[in-house]
Amino acid sequence: MEFQIGDKAVYPAQGVAEIVGIEDKEIGSEVYPFYILKLLDTEKQTLLVPRDKASQVGLRPVVSDDEIGEVFEILKEEGVFFDKQTWNRRYRGFMEKIMTGSIFEVAEVFRDLYRLRTSKNLSFGERRMFERAKDLVVKEISVSQNWTASETELQLEKAFDA
Repeated sequence: MEFQIGDKAVYPAQGVAEIVGIEDKEIGSEVYPFYILKLLDTEKQTLLVPRDKASQVGLRPVVSDDEIGEVFEILKEEGVFFDKQTWNRRYRGFMEKIMTGSIFEVAEVFRDLYRLRTSKNLSFGERRMFERAKDLVVKEISVSQNWTASETELQLEKAFDA
């Protein structure tokens, strides 16, 4: 997938970014083209991603309208099973899903922690991960659907109540 300046893209575990530039950088004696990304939820943080490695690092387009329905279906699933793993083992599994950059994997983490917090208190790490997963899902859907964050959160709550 080739991105153009002005496109929105998702960088794994960081969220939605805008392609603000494409520049050649010299590394050693070679020149490589890089995407310059500005994360939407930060004022100054930018990332450089080699164009030829963009898919390897997980840079992808923002979720499409067709895929949004799948995200909401994931959130509606109720039969989520939690075995008696320790919180840190669960945490590692959730972190692996977040690091994939897949909206579907992140939505599963959001759903699972949302459901888990109704039956027990989440650990500090799990609460932070819950907020991170929620934030990633909200931002991507907001950008994709051109909704405000509060509109998106309302739609997500409706999915959990459905």
